[in-house]
Amino acid sequence: MGKLTGIARHDHPRGPIETIDSVEVTVDGGLHGDFRGTVRAPGKDKRQVSLIEAKDWDAAMADVGHSLPWWHRRANLLVEDFDLPQTPGARIRIGDVVLEVTCECNPCSRMDELVDGLKLALMPDWRGGALARVISGGTISVGGGIAIEQD
Repeated sequence: MGKLTGIARHDHPRGPIETIDSVEVTVDGGLHGDFRGTVRAPGKDKRQVSLIEAKDWDAAMADVGHSLPWWHRRANLLVEDFDLPQTPGARIRIGDVVLEVTCECNPCSRMDELVDGLKLALMPDWRGGALARVISGGTISVGGGIAIEQD
């Protein structure tokens, strides 16, 4: 079983990132306090929560010769010892929370604003992470376990 090692949110586009130890996650709002989680229209919930693997962030940092904290990726959740599923529809459980992978989290040009070449370093093999929608809510905390939800 993997582990949730970081939680981050931002309340508006390009807003400052806040790292936290615990957060409520809801079907309609995603991570409490994060602007991306609110479902604004039916079918528009594919990026309620973003996740990235610590090893992928570290590999991208090594590729560009820098060392920035993971939250610069602007992802919501950092996981360790866990391979994020690369199949839309796969479900992930973190405590009571169940997330459904919707797609790859493609890096944007903002990554190159941080470090030249970072966008490219995050592109191979879902290295930029995964996007998910919330299937069932609850509270998650740093240190909690993360696993593939079995049918």
